[in-house]
Amino acid sequence: MKVIVDTSVWSLALRRKKPVTDLVIAKFTRVIAAGRVILPGVIRQEILSGIRDKSAYKKLRDKLTAFPNYPLNADDYETAAEYFNTCRDHGIQGANTDFLICAIANRHDCLILMTDKVFDIFFQAHSSATTRFCVTLPYTGKN
Repeated sequence: MKVIVDTSVWSLALRRKKPVTDLVIAKFTRVIAAGRVILPGVIRQEILSGIRDKSAYKKLRDKLTAFPNYPLNADDYETAAEYFNTCRDHGIQGANTDFLICAIANRHDCLILMTDKVFDIFFQAHSSATTRFCVTLPYTGKN
């Protein structure tokens, strides 16, 4: 099964200057080695945003080309809007980007690997089959 790695995990992995033994990074490394990672454009943009050094930006951009990008279609945006509305009806706030990631995972039958709890909260409100796509790993901060 393919895995969408959320920005929270990419950020954790990319800001490290030394090897990390944390569970999150270990899982991240395994799914990369297995060739299971896909990188939707919305996450690619989040990863690359804010890099001030042009050389570092180009280097990271070039490395990220190794990960396939799944094109989005109108259904992805409509599904994301449905998720947003469902969560709002349950009093849950969320970012459009996160709902879009869930829609992509649903359409492509992918797991989502992340450290933040936003997806867990979303899945509590949305009772569709999408709930099986959430894999939250706690970040302990230990390395």
